[in-house]
Amino acid sequence: MYRAVRWPLPWAMAACLTAAHAGNWQPLAEDDLHDPAGPAISLLQEPADALAPLPPDSIGNQVRWVRALREGHIQPRGKLDPTRETPELDKDILLNLRGGMPVVRFPHKAHTEWLDCSNCHDHLFKRKTGATGISMYRILQGEQCGVCHGAVSFPLTECNRCHSVSHKAARQELDAAAQARTPAR
Repeated sequence: MYRAVRWPLPWAMAACLTAAHAGNWQPLAEDDLHDPAGPAISLLQEPADALAPLPPDSIGNQVRWVRALREGHIQPRGKLDPTRETPELDKDILLNLRGGMPVVRFPHKAHTEWLDCSNCHDHLFKRKTGATGISMYRILQGEQCGVCHGAVSFPLTECNRCHSVSHKAARQELDAAAQARTPAR
């Protein structure tokens, strides 16, 4: 029978941070994903060797990927076709303005540094603001944001990484942006 263990918060936080800094990655032969008897396993790099030099995180695969990119620890290939333009968009979008949780700040820049727009638009999200009904249910089912979050980027259990803006701060930001767009009379 499963029994939940409740640790005092500071101890639990310290345990998570210690695990991340210690590089708690399972060897490939023990991860239940790779065949330990397979001939290719010796050709693959162990996660601890590959990930230990990267900025640590306390969750998911224990790497702060955007920080690793921006600090130059990694240089992902921008495109397979060198002639294709891959634009970066430095524009944040505020989502969940009417929900009970804090507002979501979606940073296009952090995503377009990694991905082409076509990875998400128009099959996961319509380009027009408000045209896609974004839902936590769908995200938790591995759709919309859940295609990556929970799989290759930080897990969906880290609510405050997305739901990070108070409703008051979001309203002030939107009002300031509207004022900036209005021509002076």
